[in-house]
Amino acid sequence: MTTGTLDDYRQTLYRIAEAIAPTWERRRADIEQMAAPVREWMLRELRLRSGDTVLELAAGAGDTGFEAAGIVGATGRLITTDLSPTMVDVARRRGAELGVANVEYRVMDAEQLTLDDDAVDAVVCRFSYMLMADPAAALAETRRVLRPGGRLALAVWDAPERNPFLTLVAGSLVQHGHVDPPEPPPAPGPFSMASAQRVQALAHGAGFATVRTEEVAGRAVFPSVDAYLNVIADTAGPFGLTLQSLSGPDRAAVRADVEDGLQRFAAAGGYELPCVALCAVAE
Repeated sequence: MTTGTLDDYRQTLYRIAEAIAPTWERRRADIEQMAAPVREWMLRELRLRSGDTVLELAAGAGDTGFEAAGIVGATGRLITTDLSPTMVDVARRRGAELGVANVEYRVMDAEQLTLDDDAVDAVVCRFSYMLMADPAAALAETRRVLRPGGRLALAVWDAPERNPFLTLVAGSLVQHGHVDPPEPPPAPGPFSMASAQRVQALAHGAGFATVRTEEVAGRAVFPSVDAYLNVIADTAGPFGLTLQSLSGPDRAAVRADVEDGLQRFAAAGGYELPCVALCAVAE
């Protein structure tokens, strides 16, 4: 992508985050159920200590960071950030619901962090570097604000074929001409960092000395075809917003495709789809 195209993409990403935030908030429990193995892996690998300062990038509803806030305790601090002001408000409401006191909420672009050098002890970023216009710049900023010995834990999606919960709807939307086919990596997108080699290269290029990756499997469970479609419509960024906009025959055609594709994932009481994240810890 050219600089101009990247700037256009950044504006589009912002608009999508603002638009999806209300439904993302409503689906928080569904998101966290699927992401639980990833959240647990990241927090374990960060090796947080009492008194640490933790930065969460692109936090969404913020649950990973809030769990970290409990680990670092009253003498520690969490900085919850997102590019979207509306999404930061979602996190603020979730934090209030949980009674998290040691947290600061800030609207912040991960590619241009408004923090001093060596400001935090740990950074966590779940399913977001892959969507950023310039993940190399974001990772370099992450390295800049980390103190010596600090750690980053990140997660991105593994290969498309290992994550059918996303590709079933996306494939149908592309097939019916509702969205353009995604550009191949390194263009930003859900699978732009679905390679351990790419994750390691980006992290090393940003100044991290050691990087270790690990696949973390999860599952997405849905009681019906419509339940699946509704969750995807509410959470899956541009695919979700496009799905929300469909009605009548267009919606019915996508639903038929999805119902057919879901049959191989039939389980007792509905459907169970595998999902695989590529997680990394770097320092």
